[in-house]
Parts: sequence; structure tokens; C-alpha cells
Amino acid sequence: MSLVKQVIENADEQMRYPTPGEIRMIQNFCHSGDKRIRIATTLASNQNRLVERASQKFWKRCPVTPSNSGNMRKTASCQRDQGWYIRLVAYCVLAGNEQPLTEIGTVGMQQMYQSLGIPLSNWVEAVRCIKEEAQALLGDEDAAEVTPYFDHIIQTLSFPGAPYFMNDGRSDW
Repeated sequence: MSLVKQVIENADEQMRYPTPGEIRMIQNFCHSGDKRIRIATTLASNQNRLVERASQKFWKRCPVTPSNSGNMRKTASCQRDQGWYIRLVAYCVLAGNEQPLTEIGTVGMQQMYQSLGIPLSNWVEAVRCIKEEAQALLGDEDAAEVTPYFDHIIQTLSFPGAPYFMNDGRSDW
């Protein structure tokens, strides 16, 4: 859900017009549109590069892992999921909030990895590597836009079973 939709829904639930502060949030969101599109486009066009570099970095840090076992199916699955996380972060940048992460489901991915016996600590480290590569690619200013979303994924995967609390304090469970 975009920031605009979120502001409108919140105001509508409370049967009021958006506040001046909410209107300024929407204005800032609109003014930052070109930047958010540029960042999302950069992530999309460099996804393969980011995955490859992050994988190499991850395998140096965690050399004994299923994705580095020589089993090409496991390597491909791991790299496919890394690309999926980059895509989720790009969606968040475009939306201007973390809603795509909660709606599309980092918690579901966490549960899937656990059921497959894939150590979550490996995924946390893999996402850290992707984040580092994305930060290096984007530069400081643009990296500041994506870092919170990568941190959200890392936090979700770091604390299995912990409910994620939305901005309004509601739990997703």
C-alpha cells in the first residue's frame, strides 16, 4: 500500500480529512517520486549483479552452506530468493513504506526456510550481503532509502516467531 493510500484510509477510518501534516507527507511522497523510481530502476537493472556479488561475499563468510555445496539447484534457489528480496525492497521504495514486505510475506518466507531446514542465520547473513552491495551500488543518499527495508527483512528473519508490529501498533498475527 502506498503512503497516499495509507493516509487516505487512516483519515477515512476516523471519518476526517487528512491533517495538514498528512498532506505534507503526501506532497513529500509526490516530490520524491522521481528519486524513488530511479532507485527502484537501479535495483531492477542491477539485480543479477547484486545477487552475484552478494553470493560471493556470503560464501566467503559462510563457506559451508547448501547454496555453496556444488548442488546447482540449491544455488539457483538461493539466488532466486535473493533476487526476490531485492524486488521486495524495490516495491517498498516505490510504495514509500514497508507494506509490501508485510503483505507479500517475509514471515511466510521465514516459516518456509524453517520447514526446509535452512538456517535462518544464513539468510540473515545473505540479506546483509545484499544490503551491503546495494548500498555500494546506490551511494549514501539513495542507500538511505533502501537500508530500512533491508533492515526490516533482517530483523524479521532474525527473530523467528516474533510478531511484526505495523506502524499503528497492530500485530500481523
